[in-house]
Amino acid sequence: MTTDTTSSPPPPESLGKGPHRKTPGPDPTVVGIGVVTVLLVVGWAALGQDSFSTAASGSLDWVLRNFGWLFTIGANAFLVLCVYIALSRFGRIRLGKDDSRPEFNNLAWIAMMFSAGMGIGLMFYGVGEPLTHYFDPPPFGSAEPRSGEAERAALEYSFFHWALHPWAIYGVTGLALGYATFRKGRGNQLSSVFVPLLGKRRAAGWPGRTIDLLAVFATVFGTATSLGLGALQVARGLNITTGIEDGRGLHLAIITVLGAAFVLSAFSGLHKGIKWLSSINIVAAALLMVFIFLAGPTVYVLNAIPAGVGPYLQELLITSSRTGAFGEQDWLGIWTIFYWAWWMSWAPFVGTFLARISHGRTVREFLIGVLLVPSGASIAWFSVMGGSALRLDSTGQADLSGPLDEGVESSLFALLDALPLTALTSVVAMLLVMTYFVTSADSASLVMGSLTSRGALHPQRWLVVTWGVLMASVAAVLLVAGGLEALKSGTILVALPFVVVLMAMCWALLREMREDPGAGPTRHHALHGLRDAMRVMVGEAVSEHHRSRHWRLRRAASRVTEDAESGDQEPDRL
Repeated sequence: MTTDTTSSPPPPESLGKGPHRKTPGPDPTVVGIGVVTVLLVVGWAALGQDSFSTAASGSLDWVLRNFGWLFTIGANAFLVLCVYIALSRFGRIRLGKDDSRPEFNNLAWIAMMFSAGMGIGLMFYGVGEPLTHYFDPPPFGSAEPRSGEAERAALEYSFFHWALHPWAIYGVTGLALGYATFRKGRGNQLSSVFVPLLGKRRAAGWPGRTIDLLAVFATVFGTATSLGLGALQVARGLNITTGIEDGRGLHLAIITVLGAAFVLSAFSGLHKGIKWLSSINIVAAALLMVFIFLAGPTVYVLNAIPAGVGPYLQELLITSSRTGAFGEQDWLGIWTIFYWAWWMSWAPFVGTFLARISHGRTVREFLIGVLLVPSGASIAWFSVMGGSALRLDSTGQADLSGPLDEGVESSLFALLDALPLTALTSVVAMLLVMTYFVTSADSASLVMGSLTSRGALHPQRWLVVTWGVLMASVAAVLLVAGGLEALKSGTILVALPFVVVLMAMCWALLREMREDPGAGPTRHHALHGLRDAMRVMVGEAVSEHHRSRHWRLRRAASRVTEDAESGDQEPDRL
């Protein structure tokens, strides 16, 4: 199959901006099928809660029993592939033309990756997950609840779920999208990555549309899970700080209000909406973490970082290979497999964001940065937030088991209650979750608008708003139908077919990168061998030209000297 050239395509910002090119509009078929399918799910969950819950529970059990291994293998494959590509000759390829340079400097690039690494999930689970493992240790060892071994396991498994594996999933997806968009000049949609496998015609036809639809469904349910978690946490914060009754009515009211804020953000435009709120998120999250670090058990946190990272890296091979074959299926379904499904469902969203900020960087720079920078941020976040909670409970300064029994969403506010300035920090935490709610819906809606608009980088606003409203609706009905467990079930079920799509995406990416001249020479490759042969031939021709010129100059000099000696010419003229 003939591959595209690597030096000719313009950056995606210029695609569709010429006098004869127009920005792609919505694909009516893809939009119609996607919207109708999501509405059917919303209607079923709203009108038939019992049947929906029964079907979701039965389907989830079937998936965990038969396909838990697929999620495990898929997540590990992404991590191995990231390391391989970064260290191989493919790392020399640029996400753009060969002479492209990064669009953003290193400091701005890292800051934007931090904004992608922080979100509702870290706010929701930053304290709740370590505490849960501390009070009820994972069933893979002999740790007793509230023991020192339980503290170590709590941080180890939190790092395992939030560090390298999720960012490997995002990194490979972002690399594939950035390579297809910037290097090959194709549309900004997942189906464009599959051109090496499907061909251009089929990638633009129904096979490609099916891939984009699966990406849309995965993003809808993955983001809806985050929005649902955010609504639960804001509701609990309002209950603690103001005494408002926490219930389904409050959850729906929060989703409605924050959904309206998202609509205003979407209509205000990318730079006025998402960029402004994202800057607030970064500053507020950093300030909150620094405050807890200084006001809490600072020395313990400093000790906990290396003490938790060491066991995490040492046992990474063991923790990464568990599939539930020996009786841990329920625990893995609640934690590890749910996380892998959640990250995979977010892959189109976060991958698109990472790709768009990485134009001009080499593949090696991109993968090393995406793997290490956000992973380091996640480790620091869990060490400060979760580590502080573990220490306060283990030393008796606060009893955090009671609030955790009320729900994971209560744990953050229980920690803040044990530290100074409780009222202020609780309000900051609630506002932070709210802004993450808006930016998550806003950014994910842009991605889905692009996927359903033939890869347009700036989809029409009505379409963006439509997808945002549908996401909020999914979050609302899943909360009503079954709360947190329904959100998790929906994410795992929708992510199952998408695992296969992402694995095929890896194959397509490797197949195309092998043909890229920017990767450098390799053995047993006709194109690279031809290129090397041409270089040798050109080098020999240049050398022969220099030898011939040198011989002619020496002969001319000899003739001038002979003429001078015979009196026909002055030697100075030489």
